[in-house]
Amino acid sequence: MIFYFSATGNNKYLAERIAAATGDDLISIAECVKSGRYGFVTPTYFWGLPSIVCDFLGKLALSFEETPYVYHVLTFGSSTGSAHRDMAKLLAAKGLSLQGRFAVRMVDTWTPMFDCFDAEKNRRDTEAAEPEIDTVIGQIKAKAVGEFNRHKGFSLISSMVQKEYEGKRATKYFSVQESCVGCGLCAKQCPMEAITMQNGKPTWTKEKCALCLGCLHRCPKFAIQYAGKTEGRGQFVNPNTTL
Repeated sequence: MIFYFSATGNNKYLAERIAAATGDDLISIAECVKSGRYGFVTPTYFWGLPSIVCDFLGKLALSFEETPYVYHVLTFGSSTGSAHRDMAKLLAAKGLSLQGRFAVRMVDTWTPMFDCFDAEKNRRDTEAAEPEIDTVIGQIKAKAVGEFNRHKGFSLISSMVQKEYEGKRATKYFSVQESCVGCGLCAKQCPMEAITMQNGKPTWTKEKCALCLGCLHRCPKFAIQYAGKTEGRGQFVNPNTTL
């Protein structure tokens, strides 16, 4: 069984590739949260875990007759920080030991800081991830135990970066441009259900969200922006899967 969270498709595609090779079932963390069906392929946010993943794990209840093989695959753009360590702590609280730790570099969709407007570069980066995915799949099938992630940051710096996350999650930083056509896709697909449509336009009705930027990247008119820093930095949705 593979739990995953994906806003722009990177982690969904990675989880699908692993599931195809291992025969495991896929479970969307976002769908579990929305439906109340609380039960690990996740992105790295601010060198840690997305808030939705932490909340989900806090509510997760699992029972098993034999101790399962537990692994965590991270996607990242620059560094995974302390995300594996944080996952291990959350799982330990559930009586589980994190045995395999893996990471795959993919297109960085945090456009308040990084650009993803170059479609050709995005294509190359997406293709470059394939050999890494194949390697991780082989290790998972072999139930490899250990730290296979070479992209961790320093723990002190990770802590400092993670402290920024909570403040950046404030939905007041999102804005909607006139090009919005009121399709409602952002509200429908928000994993935190933080957006509602009012007078034909998206309105953030919760003070905070997961900051996945799925609304920004999946808007057909690129009408959603964040903190005045994203307009010229493009959108990206992984072309190898559907959302």
